[in-house]
Amino acid sequence: MTNYQLKATAQQVLETNILPFWSERMVDNEHGGFYGRIDGNNILHPEAEKGAVLNARILWTFASATRILHRMPYRILAARAKDYLLTHFIDPQYGGVYWSLNADGSPLDTKKQTYAIAFAIYGLVEYHRATGDKEALDTAIRLFEDIETHAFDAVNIGYIEALTRDWQPIADMRLSESDENASRTMNTHLHVLEAYTNLYRVYKDPRVAQQLRVLISIFVNRLFNPETGHLGLFFDDEWKPLNEKMGKCENKTSPGHDIEAAWLLREALVVLGDQELLQQTLPVCRRLAVAAHDGIQMACQMGSPRILILSSSDTQWWCYAEAVVGYVDQYQDIRDPHQWQMALKAFDFIQSHLLDREHGEWFWSVLPDGTPDRTNDKAGFWKCPYHNSRMCYELIERL
Repeated sequence: MTNYQLKATAQQVLETNILPFWSERMVDNEHGGFYGRIDGNNILHPEAEKGAVLNARILWTFASATRILHRMPYRILAARAKDYLLTHFIDPQYGGVYWSLNADGSPLDTKKQTYAIAFAIYGLVEYHRATGDKEALDTAIRLFEDIETHAFDAVNIGYIEALTRDWQPIADMRLSESDENASRTMNTHLHVLEAYTNLYRVYKDPRVAQQLRVLISIFVNRLFNPETGHLGLFFDDEWKPLNEKMGKCENKTSPGHDIEAAWLLREALVVLGDQELLQQTLPVCRRLAVAAHDGIQMACQMGSPRILILSSSDTQWWCYAEAVVGYVDQYQDIRDPHQWQMALKAFDFIQSHLLDREHGEWFWSVLPDGTPDRTNDKAGFWKCPYHNSRMCYELIERL
């Protein structure tokens, strides 16, 4: 597949499979904003809670569509997402964003998860990039100040995972039940990096630049394991690996995050404009992409390429989307044809197995027997139009 063919196919997937699903099936005309869930059997659950991460990612998705595709319906949906986020998710008393709302828009879980605040920044900045909206940028800057005031640990240098509504310590800091209860995580730092990169594109404040450098240093010196090439996942306040602290011998890794971090780190360095730091950090980005091969393995099953994530036989949608972008980015960096082939194989698997061509969007994963996973959501608290739409936008803009 040529550059042009990949770009054209990505735009077709975006405009015929992803965006129509979210614009036609997820708009909540009763309570405003967007519904919280459609399950794996394509059944709408209008009573479902509404997550901050889902709604911030919807905002980012339609704001990006507005900026890149220049279609008025996307701008209308982006404005809807922005207005709902500002009206319902922003905490007017303590700042930050609520973790979740009831279906009617009232606060449900009011904790302050740094991860969610970062995505709110990411989405609001993208809306400003697309429309020039000052309110969106001003709110993003206030959220940056909230994170830096309350969630940045200046002693141990890192971002606290979660706090209570009024920014006090909280016992359970987990993003989800599948995560360790850690005060520092790779995942949150990755998406704070992502949010601050987008903010610095439009707001050249030296404090944002400084914290971007801090985050890059955290990835290089704290999260990156030079022995394995992978990123560590869970840590305590002093950056001791949680598994080591608990006396466990397993070394958990996430190859999907490795390849995602490889390109997000390079993007941050390019936006920052520090060529010396870029050259110092590029070897880490390249090593992460190589290490991701350990878990993103090519095999042959049912006559089609398979990528096995986390040494498991199920295949989550987001890992494939990030693999496509990450390996295209690596190809553009070092011009290794193997990286281009890795991207094409991941894209082929998406087209062959993950796209729901009947109902729209992508399945959560593919089961070991090759059938779609219908147990997990099609749209929900964690199933958002972000990884897959971003893959498409990146290919449209890069190729």
